[in-house]
Amino acid sequence: MLFGGIFDLDAKRRRIAELESDAGKEGFWDDRDKAQRILRETKSLKALVESVDRQAAALADAEVLLELATEAQDGESVAEASSAADSIREALEDMEFRRMLSGESDPMGAVVEIKAGAGGVDAADWAQMLMRMLLRYAQKRSWKVSILDEQPAEEAGIRGATLVIEGDYAFGLLHAEDGVHRLVRISPFDQNARRQTSFAAVWVTPDIDDDIEVDINESDLRVDTYRAGGAGGQKVNKTDSAVRITHLPTGIVAQCQNERSQHKNRSAAMRVLRSRLYEHFKALADVEAAKSLSERQKIDFGSQIRSYVLAPYQLVTDHRTDLKIGNVTGVLDGDLDPFIREFLLQTGSTQKE
Repeated sequence: MLFGGIFDLDAKRRRIAELESDAGKEGFWDDRDKAQRILRETKSLKALVESVDRQAAALADAEVLLELATEAQDGESVAEASSAADSIREALEDMEFRRMLSGESDPMGAVVEIKAGAGGVDAADWAQMLMRMLLRYAQKRSWKVSILDEQPAEEAGIRGATLVIEGDYAFGLLHAEDGVHRLVRISPFDQNARRQTSFAAVWVTPDIDDDIEVDINESDLRVDTYRAGGAGGQKVNKTDSAVRITHLPTGIVAQCQNERSQHKNRSAAMRVLRSRLYEHFKALADVEAAKSLSERQKIDFGSQIRSYVLAPYQLVTDHRTDLKIGNVTGVLDGDLDPFIREFLLQTGSTQKE
C-alpha cells in the first residue's frame, strides 16, 4: 500500500501493458518518432516498477528477519534488519526524487565536457579537480564512466576532457552541474602565495540512445586525425589515431584520443557529436536553452553558476538556488546531491519540454 500510494504502481503496470500492446501492433514503426516515444516511456516505467518491486521484496525480508530476531533476542540480527530498513528508505527517497526528472532526456546517460577557462595554470588545475569531483559522484552512484578525451595542460591539470557517463538518470542529475564553476583559493602555483580566482566549465548533454535518430549528413563533416597526446614515454601513441570531427553547418566539434585505434576513436567522437547535435537542435526551439548554448564560450567572471571558496574562508555557494555548504572538501569529493536536489526542486525539472 505504501509503495502503491507513492508511485501508483497499478496504474503504471496498466500503462506498461498498454504501451507493449501498441508496440506489438502491425505498422508500429510507420511513425518512427511515436514509436521511439513509446519505447522510451516503456523503458522508464519498467525501471521504476522493477525498482519498487525490489525494495518491496527487501522490506518483506527485513520484516521476517526482525520478527525472528526479536523472538530469539538476537541483537545482531535486529541491527541487520534495521540497517536493511535504512537502505530501503534511502532507495525509496531516491526514487521519489527521480519523479522530478520528467524531461524527455532525463533518464539517459550523459556526455560531460570539462574545459579550463580564465585563470591560467590554476584554471587547468581546477578543471582537473572538477573532473575528479564528477568522477567521484559517478562512483558513488555506481555509474560507468568512460574517458573519451583528456588534454593535459603544459604545467599542471588539464585543458579539457570529455566523459561518457552511463547510468539511470545520469543526464537528469548531472544537467544541474552544467555551467561555469568558480574557484577562489591561495594558488599553489604562486610563489607569493596570493589568492587566485580561476574558472572552468562543465557542459552536459544527453548520451543519445541508438533508437533516437539525429540527421547527420556525412558531407557536412570534416574529419581530422592527429597524434594522441600524453605524458610521454613508451605509452605515447606514435600513430595518428586521435580523431576530431567538425560539423561544418553548426561548428560543433567532437574529438576522441583515448582509444587505441583510429576506428574506435572515430566511433566515440561520433557518439559525442550526436549528443551535442541533439541538444543543439532541441535548444533551437527553446529560447533560454539556446541562449545558454550561445554563451558557452565565456568561462570568466560573472558567468558562474557556483563558487567554491577555499580562502580566506571555506564555502560553496550555488548562485542559482542560493544554497551554501561549508564542507568544501566533501563537495569536491563528490557530495553533490544537496546542490542537485535543490536545483531540481526550484526548477521543477532539468528539461523544458
